[in-house]
Amino acid sequence: MNNRALIKELEQLLRRESDFCTSDGTLIRTTIAEAAMELHPQLLRLLAAHKELRAFFFAQVDDMLVFDKVKFLRFVANKNFLPDSFTAYRNRIGLADMNGDMLAEQRQIVLNWPYKDCLLEGGQTREEARRQEIFWNETLAPDEINRLTEPKALCNFHRVTEEGPTPVTTLTPDDNYIIHGNNLLALYSLRKRYAGKVKMIYIDPPYNTGGDSFGYNDTFNHSTWLTFMRNRLMVARDLLTADGSIYVQLDWNEAHYCKVLMDEIFGRDCFRNEIIWCYTGPGSPGMKQLNRKHDTILWYSRSPNEWTFNGNDIRLRSEVHAGGFKGEMSANVSSSYSEKGKIPEDWWELFHTPEDLADEIRRLNKENKTINDSDWFKAAVAARIRVDGVQRTGYLTEKPYKLMERLIRQGTNEGDLVLDFFAGSGTTGYVAGYLKRRYILVEQLEDTIAIMHRRFRDASPIYCEPAAANSRFMTAITSATTSEELCTILRQMTEKSYLNWRVDIEALNSSTGTFADLPLPQQRAILMECLDKNMLYVPLSELDSSEFSLSADDRKLNHAFYHQA
Repeated sequence: MNNRALIKELEQLLRRESDFCTSDGTLIRTTIAEAAMELHPQLLRLLAAHKELRAFFFAQVDDMLVFDKVKFLRFVANKNFLPDSFTAYRNRIGLADMNGDMLAEQRQIVLNWPYKDCLLEGGQTREEARRQEIFWNETLAPDEINRLTEPKALCNFHRVTEEGPTPVTTLTPDDNYIIHGNNLLALYSLRKRYAGKVKMIYIDPPYNTGGDSFGYNDTFNHSTWLTFMRNRLMVARDLLTADGSIYVQLDWNEAHYCKVLMDEIFGRDCFRNEIIWCYTGPGSPGMKQLNRKHDTILWYSRSPNEWTFNGNDIRLRSEVHAGGFKGEMSANVSSSYSEKGKIPEDWWELFHTPEDLADEIRRLNKENKTINDSDWFKAAVAARIRVDGVQRTGYLTEKPYKLMERLIRQGTNEGDLVLDFFAGSGTTGYVAGYLKRRYILVEQLEDTIAIMHRRFRDASPIYCEPAAANSRFMTAITSATTSEELCTILRQMTEKSYLNWRVDIEALNSSTGTFADLPLPQQRAILMECLDKNMLYVPLSELDSSEFSLSADDRKLNHAFYHQA
């Protein structure tokens, strides 16, 4: 007998005893619990006389029955026993499993870390919406995962120009793209067209600092962050060319864990370098340890035997030894070598000469006067002071052009494709563009997409986004402020949305009165649970379906995007 049946049998049994219920038959949880604590004879007789309940709550010891008081108390304390209206309603419409357990509260614990084999969508869309990320896949049924990762239909194609968004009628293999949307779904969509075609991937993901200085939700717990990264790195690997590379920039919070994770995904023999990017800035006078003043850039190649490294393109002016290591440093001993310069080591400094530093300070001071932000200098330090003067956008985590130039020059050639799926303000694409590389940027924060529209208006990349299906209802649910609005959304959902397959449609349609009586937060929670989270966006396979309102132009551009060589 499953838990749901046991609960029903126990409730019916306890109602036979007037001490345990009110005159109208409502069971009194506290009285029942007190009776168990005191080993009330009538309670024990009732339970022992029922075959299934006796087997569940008693243990046979020789010729005696021993009551498991702790087990019984835990059972009656569970929210599924004598549920409130919210829990009861969820049970009624099918949002519980066969044992009566809430599906949204189930957790899979597996080897290595919790949820390693799950898919974490990571759905934050606005910078201020620092929500706690959730695993959209409530069960790990293969067909549900396949639907989540199926390529999505795209819409709202336009070219970013000086005049504003300009309609797009054709696509070419040389186009650059800004994709606004969840990067996990975007990566699976890109894989259909770009598998094995991306020469370089650079990402600057959330550092998992536990703070709030980054635009993305940067307060993941450790295992959630690992799952979040693993999901994306697995599909990113498939996009790389045979001689392609991926660079992942992190700080001390997760860099070492990510190294182990990337060893697993790409292979330890594909590890090329741990690049240490050193910077400087103020420290606390009361510090009890050394100041942490570097980021780590993990560089992995797709193949253990083949990768692109243009060392001559990134040489630095260098002094050389006179007479080997026993001599002194001299810039004149080998003028040809000094002019050619040397290939950098795997630690990179922000400035190379006092003149560089002085020049940058002058530019920083000049720009500070134009930025209305009292914490500007503090933010600049937190963002690893950028060395680009007026070229900066002001985006908090923007990386220096010079840093991106070195990475892109060393790992790609003109005409190669560069991908950044944590694009932020788009520095990777902007630098790739003026270095004559192609680029694809993926960004999900609406605020940041607005920055990119301003920044790329002279570069004319193509913008697009996944076509919304159930995500329209999620937005409406979040925005609703009254119960009447949510009741209207409920009616619309039963007519036009994709519902969780467990939901009993008839029970949902016949229970609008019960739904209306629930508090507003619980109404929202019910509606969110009812939606099929794997149908937030239109699958590419449904591109031509009459169920969705994709225009003829959108359908044409989708065919062009996904089928170009």
